Amino acid sequence: IKNRTFSKKKLYIFIKSFFDLLFALFFIVLGLPLFIFISLMIKFSSSGPIFFLQKRLGKNKKPFYCIKFRTMHPEAEDILENLINSKEQLRDEFEKTHKLKNDPRITRIGKFLRKTSLDEIPQFINVIKREMSIVGPRPIVKEEIDKYGNSLSKVLSYKPGITGLWQVSGRNNLTYKKRVLLDCLYIDKINLILDLKIIIRTFGVIFFPGDRGAY
Repeated sequence: IKNRTFSKKKLYIFIKSFFDLLFALFFIVLGLPLFIFISLMIKFSSSGPIFFLQKRLGKNKKPFYCIKFRTMHPEAEDILENLINSKEQLRDEFEKTHKLKNDPRITRIGKFLRKTSLDEIPQFINVIKREMSIVGPRPIVKEEIDKYGNSLSKVLSYKPGITGLWQVSGRNNLTYKKRVLLDCLYIDKINLILDLKIIIRTFGVIFFPGDRGAY
């Protein structure tokens, strides 16, 4: 029974990779006007590049550059360094989550893009490059490795996703322990119904973000 379940899972993952590619190509073509509109808003609202590339860990710990719309000011690193050096509370917050809830580095348009997760649209390019999947575990940075403990190998056994269980379950409001648990749960249970549920809930986060969006 275990072997049969494993074979079905492998077959689904293979088929899913094919549909990931088709869906990403379809979305980029169909969503080109939105892509251009957001690019223009970023360009005219602040100085700096339109895109932000961050090195992440992909399947089997292979590094890749995750593409996003830029949501921060170009001098973000200097702002962060000054903040964590001058305010202990902010330093503790950043060390725990690698995020700041009220982050002065984020531009006005960037706040909207993060709240609605529209900053992640360029990641469909990562899907076409076969570095990511539409649905999958959270793409992590090197500095987060220690927080995953013994679960790291499981989380990195599958391509990271543009969306996933953690994104639709509270996102940055979750503890790291909960994020890791959700990623492992997804990999254990991966199937078509689960992916469809996550995609549907993702649209809910985009159109009705409430307190579930990124910051």
